[in-house]
Amino acid sequence: MADTTIGVWPRWRGVRSRAFEWRSELPVAARIGLAFCMAGVTGLSAQVRVPLPFTPVPFTGQVFAVLLAGVLLGRYYGALSQLAYVGLGVAGVPWGTAGGAGIGWLLGPTGGYLIGFVLAAELIGQVSDRHEPARRFWPQVGLMMLGVAVIYTCGTAWLAFVLHAGPAKALALGAAPFIVGDAAKALVAAAISTAVLPKRP
Repeated sequence: MADTTIGVWPRWRGVRSRAFEWRSELPVAARIGLAFCMAGVTGLSAQVRVPLPFTPVPFTGQVFAVLLAGVLLGRYYGALSQLAYVGLGVAGVPWGTAGGAGIGWLLGPTGGYLIGFVLAAELIGQVSDRHEPARRFWPQVGLMMLGVAVIYTCGTAWLAFVLHAGPAKALALGAAPFIVGDAAKALVAAAISTAVLPKRP
C-alpha cells in the first residue's frame, strides 16, 4: 500500500504540471471558449440561491465559481470569464440570481458584487500564476479570502450607494450574513486549487 501511494503522488504531480502547461499553450480561441464555459458555470451557480428576508442580497453559489475561475483559467481569462458572465447578463441572458438580466440587474443592489467578481478572478489568477509559494494550501486560503474581501468591498460600496445607507448598514446587509458561508467556500476552493496547481515552475 505504501509503495502504491508513493508511486501515485509523483504521477499526480506530473499530471497537474502537464495540465498547467497545456492551459498555457492553448490557442487564444480555445482559452476564450473555456472562459465562456466558466461564465456558464457562474451562471449555473447563481441559481443556487437562498434569499434572506432582511437584505436584498441572497446567498448564492457564485463566489465559489469566481474563486476557482482565476485558478483554473489564469489572470486574464479568469477575469474574462466573469466579464462574459456580466456582459451577457446585461445583454439579456437570464442567468443572474433569480433569472436576473439586463441593465437593471447590473445597476440593482447586487451590481457591485458583479464587478467584484471580475476583480477577484483577476487577482487570484495573477497571484497563483506568478508566485509559486502562493500555490500551497494556507497561502491559497489567504488568497481566496482576499478575493472574497474584494467582492465584499465592491458589493457593499454599491449597496450603500443604491440604498443610501452608511458603511455600517451596508456591511451588515451585504457582508456580515455571508462571511461564514464564503469562508467555507474559500477553504474548499483552496483545497481544490492546491491539488491542481503545480508547485514548481
